Amino acid sequence: MRAFASFTSRALPIAFLLMAASLQLRAAPKVEDSIAQRVQACTGCHGPQGRAAPDGYYPRIAGKPAGYLYNQLLNFRDGRREYSLMSNLLAPLSDAYLREIAEHFASLDVPYPPHEPTKASVTDLSIGEALVTRGDTARNIPACVACHGQALTGVAPGIPGLMGLPRDYVNGQLGAWRAGNRKAHAPDCMAQVAKALTPQDISAISSWLAAQTTPALTKPADSLPAALPILCGGLPGGTTIGSANVLSPAPAASGSKP
Repeated sequence: MRAFASFTSRALPIAFLLMAASLQLRAAPKVEDSIAQRVQACTGCHGPQGRAAPDGYYPRIAGKPAGYLYNQLLNFRDGRREYSLMSNLLAPLSDAYLREIAEHFASLDVPYPPHEPTKASVTDLSIGEALVTRGDTARNIPACVACHGQALTGVAPGIPGLMGLPRDYVNGQLGAWRAGNRKAHAPDCMAQVAKALTPQDISAISSWLAAQTTPALTKPADSLPAALPILCGGLPGGTTIGSANVLSPAPAASGSKP
């Protein structure tokens, strides 16, 4: 028995060493290291491939202009937009990484879902159409199409499309600008426009936009047919105030902030 115990006391450590060596020799499982895999945290809210969430509050980010997405990521990280989940997620990320995220989602070309039937009145839809397509010169409100493109699919590199956005999301963002809870680079053109709108105007605009059928060609336009009717920070051309040109190279230093 003493001999067996002596053998066991020597054999067990050797067995454990052999098992550990065997485990070390096994190849570690391969984990995909791509930008698509790394932005899974984004698609948890914004839907697969950034197609938008079904609840109406998380917008589509797939196919949006890269400059626009980049500016919004900066705004969330640097406090111009307030949403703790986004701000905390982006806080440790560098400008270069935010640009990589923006360019990834901008490159996606995935179908839009069919729009939902509207419950808005004929009067509200008429008001919304007028403001979106013609604006209101008496109140210095430019038409949405004057900045977001005639097809409302946005303009590269920095103006987002308005088609395919949920009514509640558009309502919430215009309301946030009107109340001063959402901000952009100065001069903040959207804040200026939103503060000129009444709550009924905002509801009418969001209802009309959400009721429109998404056009066959959803990519942002390459350019506007005329100059912007209002100065906007963070956009190339016509402004010298605010952030750097969205087309300029991202800073290389990790964690740098504008």
